[in-house]
Amino acid sequence: MIEPIRQVAPELSGRAVASQRWSKLAFLHWRVPSAALAGLMPEGVRPDEHDGSSWVGLIAFYLDRATLFGSPPIPYLGSFAEVNVRLYGVDEQGRRGVIFCSLEASRLTSVLAARAAFSIPYFWAKTVLIEGDGTIEYTSRRMVGDGEFRMIMRPGSTPVVGDPTADFLTARWGLFTRRFGRTIFLPNHHEPWPLVDAELLSLDDTLLQRAGIPGISNTPPDSVLYSEGVTTWFGRAR
Repeated sequence: MIEPIRQVAPELSGRAVASQRWSKLAFLHWRVPSAALAGLMPEGVRPDEHDGSSWVGLIAFYLDRATLFGSPPIPYLGSFAEVNVRLYGVDEQGRRGVIFCSLEASRLTSVLAARAAFSIPYFWAKTVLIEGDGTIEYTSRRMVGDGEFRMIMRPGSTPVVGDPTADFLTARWGLFTRRFGRTIFLPNHHEPWPLVDAELLSLDDTLLQRAGIPGISNTPPDSVLYSEGVTTWFGRAR
């Protein structure tokens, strides 16, 4: 049985092992046939569907105030802009979660640590957040290999509450990844997303194509959302 979509996160089992503040989040999403994404899922996970299709997300935000095992916020290494390509899946236990195809970050040590600890596909990139007159702009360029991103968004002021599509795309309380030959689930917990509407002003992207999802970044997204952010806590892998 697949767990229901819920705006309020379930409590973590045991103490949190890490926390992060996520701010200035830009959510772009496109509908994609589930069959096109099945090959990108880890073993034991299948594409999750909403309104007759699966979805791919292109998410940009600023990460800071990162802690580990109750430590004070980690300076420098725990603060950077990030851009990720993510999918939505459900496992054999009915747990819903995200699957990261790629994540761009500017702190090489953090990139290497995430890859080593959890096999999460981070890439070292020059990532920048620029705040303008009522707009936010994110840029990213990989330091090695191809992969570029530039987006300008104008956040709106209309709250997005009780929207089934927005809830499906954002109310996700864990991620799936492969570690030592098996699929693991990393749970997270945070307050409900404070979402508002937004207008996408400009997008130039090759990250989706590099992730194995070509041909969609040159079409308008099916969902555009913005959030000022949340603080999230992570539990132990299971």
